[in-house]
Amino acid sequence: MSRAVPAVPAVPAVLKFGGSSFASPDAYGELARSLSARVEAEGRPLAVVVSAMPGETEKLRGRLHEVDPHPSDDRVAGLLTLADTVSAHLLTAALHRLGRSATVLAGHESGFTTDETFMWARLEHIDPDPLWYALARHDVVVVPGGQAVDGRGRPTWLGKNSSDLSAVAVAVALGAGHCEIHSDVEGIHSCDPNKVTGTRLLEHVSYEDAATMSRQGAKVLHRRSVRLAEQHGVTIVCRHNKEPFTTGTLIGGTGARADAVVLNLRSTVLGYPDHTAADRAHQAFRADGVDAVRLEDGPHVAVIGGYVDQEETQRRHGLVPGRAVGIPVTEIRGGRPVVHIAADEDEAVRLAQKLHDNLAVPASTTALSTL
Repeated sequence: MSRAVPAVPAVPAVLKFGGSSFASPDAYGELARSLSARVEAEGRPLAVVVSAMPGETEKLRGRLHEVDPHPSDDRVAGLLTLADTVSAHLLTAALHRLGRSATVLAGHESGFTTDETFMWARLEHIDPDPLWYALARHDVVVVPGGQAVDGRGRPTWLGKNSSDLSAVAVAVALGAGHCEIHSDVEGIHSCDPNKVTGTRLLEHVSYEDAATMSRQGAKVLHRRSVRLAEQHGVTIVCRHNKEPFTTGTLIGGTGARADAVVLNLRSTVLGYPDHTAADRAHQAFRADGVDAVRLEDGPHVAVIGGYVDQEETQRRHGLVPGRAVGIPVTEIRGGRPVVHIAADEDEAVRLAQKLHDNLAVPASTTALSTL
């Protein structure tokens, strides 16, 4: 017989802090003080999703590849998620030092269940009870981002930038109408402000446009987090990760069309001998849960973001791996993405700057991409 879920005084606030929030160990103490003050001011508990410190996930990946250049997906999912777990425990320790009651709910405790794809797993079920039990006993519940388990209890990973997805899943579980995403920029810009000059902050963005930008590789939000928020009517509030935590962008059901340029230097365009081979490769990546875009201007597939063993994925599906031909740079006008291919990183940055400078100019109709 199931236990009754303890009562919580008010709907908790749901917050997510990305890896850039933890540039040093001292950052955990600084954030803990801010969170403690918020609990005191609002009189309600907090559910806080965190990512790993910068570089920690890559260190684990590097160690794994030293042991096995092509590790199995279950090993990758089991190891890489530990970096986020460490971050969660460090923040919890900082809260305890302040006398604040806090606990960690790791992936196997969170109530999040996925399919049996270890990497880029798809969320299938959200059980709210573990969160409610923890929040009834603690001021702050810290959830490591990107973690879940499959139906057999094995660790799964929700993909790159998936702490966003974890945060929205927490908001859905708790019935929260808003989910705050804190990062080193206060919101979504018309292009990566760290790479391109003259970018504009987009104050209101629709779910559809945010999903399009993410699908093309924009590092603002995990695409599935946007779709989950849309399904459950959760407004995503993008905020800066340092006090006073300025709000920059609201993502919801309405918003003017967002013209933008997407630049992600971790994305790769793969070339194939013919369209049939490209179609098969695209299907293989998507079957494994990897974000990939089939380009119509030739036998090309853009694999979005890093953390993908591209050759191994293709070989596992019986395919000859495609040849890396460049980096995709995507121009989005009126919700319509147009993908251009740059030869290398320097050219990709120059192309992104040029496309961004010309956003006010009527777009051509070449090189359309489809999903």
